[in-house]
Amino acid sequence: GVADMTGVDAMNDDDAPVIRLEGVAKSFVLHNQGGIELDVFRGIDLDVFAGESVALHGPSGTGKSSLIRLIYGNYLCSTGRILVRHGGGVTDIAKAAPHEIIELRRHTMGYVSQFLRVIPRVPALQVVAEPLRAVGIRADEAEARAGEMLARFNIPERLWSLAPATFSGGEQQRVNLARGFVMDYPVLLVDEPTASLDHANRDVVIDQIRAAVDRGAAVVGIFHDAAVRETAATRIVELTPAGAAA
Repeated sequence: GVADMTGVDAMNDDDAPVIRLEGVAKSFVLHNQGGIELDVFRGIDLDVFAGESVALHGPSGTGKSSLIRLIYGNYLCSTGRILVRHGGGVTDIAKAAPHEIIELRRHTMGYVSQFLRVIPRVPALQVVAEPLRAVGIRADEAEARAGEMLARFNIPERLWSLAPATFSGGEQQRVNLARGFVMDYPVLLVDEPTASLDHANRDVVIDQIRAAVDRGAAVVGIFHDAAVRETAATRIVELTPAGAAA
C-alpha cells in the first residue's frame, strides 16, 4: 500500500539508511522433534547507515548468523521486510526473486564468512579477481587488484598461480577473505571473519572493515573476538534470545 511506498521512497534519500529491517522474524520447524516451531528471533527493527559498522552482539543462540544470512538472502524471512538500497532503488530481500538477489550480490552486497567456500581448481589470483570481472572490470585490472589483496593477506606471490585446494586451511581462509574484500561493495556482511586467524591477519581484516566504513559502506558484522568488535564496530546492537534488537 501507500505506507509501504513511503518507507521505500524515504530510503532513496542520501541521509536514509542503506539497510532497513522492519519487523523481521525467523522461525525454524524442527521436523525431528514433532514439528516444533522454534523462534530464532521476532520483531527485529534495525537501520544501518552508510559509513557505519554495526556489530551484532548477544549470547549464542540469539540468531546472529541467521540474521546475517537473512539479509544476504540465504534464508527466507518468516515475516517483515529487509530493505537494501541497490542500483538507484530499494530492494526488499524478503520478496526479491532469485535473479534480483544474484544481481544485488554481484554489485551491492558482499558477504565475508569464516566458512571456506569449496574453491574449485582455479588459481588463487583468479578466485580473488572473479567478483571484479563479474561486474565488467578488465581482466588485467582485476588481477592487479586481486594481487594487492592477496599480498595484504600475506599470501606469497609464488602461491597465486596455484589452486587454493592445495593450500593449508589458514591460507584458504585468507584467500576467501581476500575475495570477500576485493570489491568495494556498498553493503558488507561479515560473519566471524577473524575466527582462527593470527594477530597479523586479524589486523588486516580490521583494516579492511575500517577502510570500507571510511569509503561509506554499511557494514553488519559478528565478531566473536571482543578486541576486534571494539576496533571494527562503530555501534553494537544487542540481540536477545527470540526477542527484538535492544
